[in-house]
Amino acid sequence: MKFKTRGLILREQNIGERDKLVWMLTDSHGILRAFVRGAKNIKSPKCAGTGLLSYAALSVFEGRDSYSVDEAQALEQFIGLRRDIVNMSLAQYFCELCLHLCPTGQEAREHLRLILNSLYLLSRRKRPPEQIKICFEMRLITLCGYMPDLVMCAECGVYESPEMVFVPHTGKLYCAACADRLGIQGARLPIASVTALRHTVYADFEKLFSFELREELLAPLSLATERYVATMTQKDYPTLQFYKSMLQA
Repeated sequence: MKFKTRGLILREQNIGERDKLVWMLTDSHGILRAFVRGAKNIKSPKCAGTGLLSYAALSVFEGRDSYSVDEAQALEQFIGLRRDIVNMSLAQYFCELCLHLCPTGQEAREHLRLILNSLYLLSRRKRPPEQIKICFEMRLITLCGYMPDLVMCAECGVYESPEMVFVPHTGKLYCAACADRLGIQGARLPIASVTALRHTVYADFEKLFSFELREELLAPLSLATERYVATMTQKDYPTLQFYKSMLQA
């Protein structure tokens, strides 16, 4: 059976001299692993459309126990990412998260939309990379069923205080007074950071990346969100560590 879809290439692996295996996030079938025959031939129309981080219109053949890409027309290749190793490493972290979290064999339009918008903003330098990372992590983890409870203090119910504590291993929020009284450990965040964190989870998608946060507040919030993702998924991400090493280089 053959079907048409659109998808983003998240990972590729060479198979012999001419072929390769790709993992892609598609709008209609979620994560798919497919063979691409002749993809390493630069004259092949499938070469550009099945390269890493290529977003393409795809014609896919579904066999008994495997998929293969028959046609691929590149729609976007995010060329700007390939000129910046730091942003490219962050993009690969996004890909690793998708491979681990996104559904397989079912519709994943919102997941695909999220990573495409994130890569676009990253490649065009439309937002600070750490802000894009925070938005991507929290909205993806929410889409995949791990929404944190950020509405109010989990103990006393207060909506906001000058400082609040986000607990990555539970996804709950506490006002500073309750956290101190109960001995709760977590990321201590000023209310501006808490407002931004709530925005990443509850805002309409069209407004997801539109908040503003002072530069010095982005790094601690980014650390809190990545810890939340790692805790909820019970996984460490090598691409994240590589991204951090590139920041320090």
